[in-house]
Amino acid sequence: MTKAEQSAATKARLLDAAVEEFQEHGLAGGRVDRIAERAGVNKRLIYIYFGDKDGLFDAVIVRDVETMIDVVPITQDDLPGYAVSLYDYLEANPTVGRLLTWRNLERIKASDIEYDAYRRKVDAVAQAQATLAPGSTHAPADVLALILGLVQSWSQASPALRDLAGADDPARAGQRRHSLREAVSRLITPRHPAPPAPSDS
Repeated sequence: MTKAEQSAATKARLLDAAVEEFQEHGLAGGRVDRIAERAGVNKRLIYIYFGDKDGLFDAVIVRDVETMIDVVPITQDDLPGYAVSLYDYLEANPTVGRLLTWRNLERIKASDIEYDAYRRKVDAVAQAQATLAPGSTHAPADVLALILGLVQSWSQASPALRDLAGADDPARAGQRRHSLREAVSRLITPRHPAPPAPSDS
């Protein structure tokens, strides 16, 4: 193994170890000592490769967001299908959702990758609206926020509500996916004209 390959492998181990640490404790509670121990490397390498703990956290978020974008691309001609695919991905990879929740709590500025991804998503929603609901009064960014809220509705729900709804019953998974698809379809193709937006006056 070359020196460059060894360096890449060490970085990957640190990122994997950091994912486990940060999804459990967040940025503030995460400890570089534990991350280095998990990765089996000297903690000095964290500072060499990532600058500091904040830099390592940001690198974890960027890597996981990039992966999610690649695995679940948005398509303007099937936003309900995109929502279901994203739901499935987050259900299969709950660590990603937990990391993003910590990021929203502890970091104000998003990465350039996230900005670019959200711009593409908002554009896709706008194009879908132009085709399926011309004249819609709902801003594309608002519609996207609602879609993402629906996608994360069960992962963010209270344990009490999850228990009452049987959200953790595998037999209900198909129904939840169907409900999500239908709800997003209605957002994009409303059955009735949308009421006018309230004025600021």
